[in-house]
Amino acid sequence: MSDNATHSAKPASVKVAPKSAAFDFRKYRPFAFAPSLTDRTWPSKTIEKSPIWASVDLRDGNQALIDPMTIEQKMRFFKTLVDVGFKEIEIGFPSAAQVEFDFARKLIEENHVPEDVTLQVLVQAREHLIAHTFESLKGAKRAIVHVYNSTCRIQREKVYGKDKAEIKEIAITGAKLLVEYAAKYPETEWVFQYSPESFSQTETEYAVEVCDAVCEIWQPQNGQEVILNLPATVEASMPNIFADQVEYFCRNLAKREHVTVSLHTHNDRGCAVAAAELGVLAGADRIEGTLLGNGERTGNMDIMVMAMNLFSQGIDPELDFSNMSEIVQVVSECNNLPLHPRHPYVGELVFTAFSGSHQDAIKKSLDYNEKNKEETENVWDVAYLPIDPAHIGRSYQDVVRINSQSGKGGVAYILQRNYGFNLPRWMQIDFSRVVQHQAETAARELQNDEILQTFEDTYLQQGSFELLDYSVNNKGGEVYFNGQVQMNGETLTIDGTGNGPLSSFIDGLAQHTGKSLHVINYAEHAINPQHNSDNGIDDDSNSDNKTNANAVAYIQLNVDGEVYSGIGTCSSTVSAMLKGALSAFAQAPSTTAA
Repeated sequence: MSDNATHSAKPASVKVAPKSAAFDFRKYRPFAFAPSLTDRTWPSKTIEKSPIWASVDLRDGNQALIDPMTIEQKMRFFKTLVDVGFKEIEIGFPSAAQVEFDFARKLIEENHVPEDVTLQVLVQAREHLIAHTFESLKGAKRAIVHVYNSTCRIQREKVYGKDKAEIKEIAITGAKLLVEYAAKYPETEWVFQYSPESFSQTETEYAVEVCDAVCEIWQPQNGQEVILNLPATVEASMPNIFADQVEYFCRNLAKREHVTVSLHTHNDRGCAVAAAELGVLAGADRIEGTLLGNGERTGNMDIMVMAMNLFSQGIDPELDFSNMSEIVQVVSECNNLPLHPRHPYVGELVFTAFSGSHQDAIKKSLDYNEKNKEETENVWDVAYLPIDPAHIGRSYQDVVRINSQSGKGGVAYILQRNYGFNLPRWMQIDFSRVVQHQAETAARELQNDEILQTFEDTYLQQGSFELLDYSVNNKGGEVYFNGQVQMNGETLTIDGTGNGPLSSFIDGLAQHTGKSLHVINYAEHAINPQHNSDNGIDDDSNSDNKTNANAVAYIQLNVDGEVYSGIGTCSSTVSAMLKGALSAFAQAPSTTAA
């Protein structure tokens, strides 16, 4: 047997599960409507400015809801869209339902439409529907009438039973009707929009043919503003193929320089945003979508995500999402749909790291930026955080959260950011083991206050060990310590000598307890007063070495060959240091008075 045969053979013990007859991939065919575009140019382009945005939340989004919005909810949503900065808003399908018609009239008659905002409505290419649609917009300063008919093969053959010429005639008839009815309302500036519905599943050359025929009626070269909207009504291909379709369309449309090419992508394959972005590279000028991606089936293209993608690349999206929490609340409440906690940019957990390595990288990046403000203050550059959460109204409070997968960096970040403790690395390692054990035992995420309580219980509570009073004096080059320490209910007088307050205190403890003691690691820092009420800082009046800032000291102590860690806090740096040593000493078993 050859080597290749040996390597490809399956072990006898491996069994391949039989395929379910109900899960038959052979019923599907590869996408068949990609144009021949061997010299495509979009892959070498970059997006350098924001496209024109058009919200279809109040129409496409609304029609996908279990319970469509009331007029009051639509009004609340409309005002939010205006506040975000949308200049083109599709408000509904006035010929489809009375509530849609009434909402359009309310906006116009009660002057809710700002001067720079254009209303858009959708209508099928049928005369009585078009007539009713124009009635709904009477008195509008400027409006987009969006007419459509489906052009894809499956609908031509199985839904309408018409050939290509007959389908094109429907589009031409609709275009003529828009011209006819717009003339009856000359006080309004009319914009005509046409969509070859299911463009993504239409032969691209045929979509061009139909849109050319529509433009022959509307004559955009003579001043009529025209939008040609290319929907991926069903996302049926990879986004690069959709981009090829868009580039082919833009290259071959006769009146391309006189029209606005718009895209309307859906998310059936999970690539609606990618398809829209690549479509812009391919030549599109305008993007339709919804906030948070609500829409038929798997949803519409999420304008918020695409806009924030531009924002994260240093491009002005021309939409304002700085008040993201309020926007999300309005959208969720009006749609009566929950927000996924991992939804890009806005989900509860999208800026949260549980992984230990991620937490460590975030902490180090933020620490670096804090120490190098002149270098970093104008550029956001933090590991695992593509944007600054503060830019969309989020705080750093939940950037790091702790569970059994977390590591020393995450725990250290929580204590530093929320409570002012800047743990040295050896203390991070020591405490992370404690927290991981706690998280594994609890089998859930740990809250910040639980972590602080565990920290205090482990290091800041000496139990029956307490530093009562002391004095430190320098004599003849040596430092003398004299003080009282309570141990296990007994008050001891401690005397010791050394080259500093800590060493003289350790010397006194060793003499009075008979333990072998020496300091392994030591660190200290001041704590911002804003954290004092949360982290157990106390005052002390027994030292002349007072500072204006509160202090914390971290001590790692070898007690009879075993290593223990302790922390002391006080307004006095010397007292904090001595308390930290006593806290570490108290961790050792059988630490009783000699």
